[in-house]
Amino acid sequence: MEAAQEWDGATVGRLTLEHLAARARGASVCPSEVARALVRGDAHPDWRSAMPAVHDAVDRLLAAGDIHLSWKGRPLETRQGPYRIRRPSDA
Repeated sequence: MEAAQEWDGATVGRLTLEHLAARARGASVCPSEVARALVRGDAHPDWRSAMPAVHDAVDRLLAAGDIHLSWKGRPLETRQGPYRIRRPSDA
């Protein structure tokens, strides 16, 4: 479960933005999708262990204005509880 420490913020942030870019305009990404992509191919694919790294990257991307967050169609100012990741232009 220590694999999460191997993921640097730049890598996780880039993967998050790549997932968004692959989606249709207006579509969102679940943070667990990014975590699952991080552990794909690992010997112990426990995607939950990658969630802290994903949350950290999301916080940085949100602060930089690179993403927006929402839940059930409502915008979120900060990451809290369940959330979806969107492009700023789609928010």
